[in-house]
Amino acid sequence: MGKSKNDKLGFWSIVLLAINSIIGSGIFLTPGSVVKQAGSQALLVYLIAAIFAAILAVSFAAAAKYVTKSGASYAYSRAAFGNKFGFYMGILRYFSASVAWGVMAVGVIKATISIFGGEPDNLLNVTIGFIVLMLLLTVINLFGQRIVKYVMNIATVGKLGALVLIITVGLILVLIAGKTQGLTRVDQLNYGGRPIVSSLTPTGFVMALVSAFYAFTGFETVASGSEDMYEPEKNLPRAIPLAIFIIAVIYIGVVAVAMLLNPLALVTTKQVVAISAIFDNKILRDVILVGALISMFGVNIAASFNTPRILEAMARQRQLSVVLTKRTKNNFPIRTFLISELLAILIPLSFQYNMTNLITLSAMVRFLGFIIVPLAVIQFYRGKSRQPVLSGKKNFKTDVVIPILAIILVLLLLVEYNWREQFGIVQNGKVIGINWYAIMMIVFGFVILPLIMFWLSRKEPGNK
Repeated sequence: MGKSKNDKLGFWSIVLLAINSIIGSGIFLTPGSVVKQAGSQALLVYLIAAIFAAILAVSFAAAAKYVTKSGASYAYSRAAFGNKFGFYMGILRYFSASVAWGVMAVGVIKATISIFGGEPDNLLNVTIGFIVLMLLLTVINLFGQRIVKYVMNIATVGKLGALVLIITVGLILVLIAGKTQGLTRVDQLNYGGRPIVSSLTPTGFVMALVSAFYAFTGFETVASGSEDMYEPEKNLPRAIPLAIFIIAVIYIGVVAVAMLLNPLALVTTKQVVAISAIFDNKILRDVILVGALISMFGVNIAASFNTPRILEAMARQRQLSVVLTKRTKNNFPIRTFLISELLAILIPLSFQYNMTNLITLSAMVRFLGFIIVPLAVIQFYRGKSRQPVLSGKKNFKTDVVIPILAIILVLLLLVEYNWREQFGIVQNGKVIGINWYAIMMIVFGFVILPLIMFWLSRKEPGNK
């Protein structure tokens, strides 16, 4: 089924898709934890996280010059290293994207329940809200890409409006009232007789960096639906870095305002949308809460667009059943959408919606992709890919230097990461046991699911 230029995502729609894919719950919910871990160094942490994300984004954008097929890291690794390795990476990427979609859905449901005075940890309430949200996302996608594009664009403008409001009003309050506690005084603040900022260690700095970096993740999914974009080989390499830059400016501005205005409230609040706690005005807080909900809903729209297309891309390459390529008359990949939706519901439900376990699971698979894609770009530059690629304009800096730097940074991050805490049961800051749920789900994602999908793929003609 042919698609006109108007039916595809143009440059600015891709920029907005990237912003929508990246800005979700992170900047609204987690800056307090970054400030608590890094103290007065929080802005530096966000700046480093932005640079790290930009370096990785440039690698993904460089790959888009050579491979425009949908699937992102799946398509890149398959072209660079062959069908089998590409298949494995595709399943891992799909699993990670499904889990990430589930995490974002849980986030928006819990935040909504909390804002309206309900109990966000009630299993039944979250499950009902989860199903309602997924049905709504299904209806939106059923109307086709043009409607999805409009909804994503509106959601992006809404979330950017809320963040710009935080920065603008915060700066006005700081300048008018002159009531600032200063960025450097954060380290001396106390609550209940105890300091709110932990002593900063190298491991603590890395954990703060990972928390900040989580707010920038999502750029790696943007190219998943590249076949539904207009001239992706030209637009993706320009759109993704631009989106990262815009987001970095906004994030650093938001955190700076929060630290100047009311860092104590940011760190100690029990509100789900932590960033709203820095303001005393109820109307202003409510506007920010609405913006946060729009943001989280928007990132769910982006996930519902990107995730099914990873599985569909594999089916188009006949590594999975071709029946998965079927689309509706509105060009909606209904079968891969429903499979992805089911996975996005069942995995969080099996974890009883524990956000910490789910985020850890999603992050693990992402970091593997952050190593493989830069390696693929180097292969494309060297002309050593296992499959033919486009003769994109080669650039030694973006195709070799930056990918090598990206790999080094990811490895350093993994070495310093506090794995014991992430796979342990933590109480009062101490690891008291082993988190078997998280470990088993890692085994499922890295071993069991790929084996199941590989067995199913063998039934396809030409895959035996």
